[in-house]
Amino acid sequence: MEPRPGIAVQGISYALGPRQIIEGIDIRFDAPRVGIIGRNGSGKSTLARLLAGLIEPTRGRVLIEGVDVARDRKAAIATVGILFQNPEHQIIFPTVAEEITFGLRQLGRSKAEAREGVEATLARFDRSDWLDRTTEALSQGQKHLLCMMAVMAMQPRWLILDEPFAGLDIPTRMQLARHLDRCGARLLHISHDPRDLAGYGDVCWLDAGRIRMAGGPEVLERFEAEMIREGAENDLADLAG
Repeated sequence: MEPRPGIAVQGISYALGPRQIIEGIDIRFDAPRVGIIGRNGSGKSTLARLLAGLIEPTRGRVLIEGVDVARDRKAAIATVGILFQNPEHQIIFPTVAEEITFGLRQLGRSKAEAREGVEATLARFDRSDWLDRTTEALSQGQKHLLCMMAVMAMQPRWLILDEPFAGLDIPTRMQLARHLDRCGARLLHISHDPRDLAGYGDVCWLDAGRIRMAGGPEVLERFEAEMIREGAENDLADLAG
């Protein structure tokens, strides 16, 4: 039987020592575009890493397209990729070609096959001239694009976006959004900005490590209204760090 498509989050919790960061999240996402909204400090980045299988939950499990992403890492890297907010936390090689090659080799491609994959990926993004470029020479927006290319070269079914537009100017955001629209993967986009998630079919609001509300566009409306209400208050004690 074919695994049911989508993301099944089955009762996951995550703690660092005595600190509980994620608590009892149990939800299913089936839409091709899923949004997770929340304030800074709500546990969004931790949840992103749990969904990508980069860290293992203290309790529960995450299944993406039927793959337990924390326990079956070989299958997970072909199923889900992640883009971090800061590309400096993702890029580990000195050249563009090496950065893209790494993931393809992790999938078991030969050196020749990986080279072909690198060239095909760069051509797909109209960046063939980047083949021998150093990553150090890239602008911040170009580094974001390189991270996207390196992940998409592995052709994952799902792409998790951990606030990838934060700190980018409007033209760069628009250009990266166009590439995401054409990437062919299902998207799970985590953000504190409702504008990033406009048009997403499934949306959930993460608050203090728990799901406060889940549904469709009405979640974004409720979140924004609550943020405006909190922002209008005079008490600064509850501002997120």
